[in-house]
Amino acid sequence: MTEEIERNLGEQPIARIMAAAGLKPNDVVTASAVPMTHKMVSRACKGRLLTPNAQVKVQAALNAATGKKYTLADLFTYAREGAGA
Repeated sequence: MTEEIERNLGEQPIARIMAAAGLKPNDVVTASAVPMTHKMVSRACKGRLLTPNAQVKVQAALNAATGKKYTLADLFTYAREGAGA
């Protein structure tokens, strides 16, 4: 039997980082160099499990929007633990 993957992981640190910087999902999407959706950013903040590829897109866009260099571990409590792989 396949073990059920938990997909709702609670608010993530990215939500607090965005709030402190005064950013909305639209600001992050607009700063992105690659196509991404507002829904992707909103889901990231709420703790909906993102694939590693989506995590990297959100990270790059947030870094562009803030001018800072956040790591995946700064943004997600589940980053790179094989979640969504």
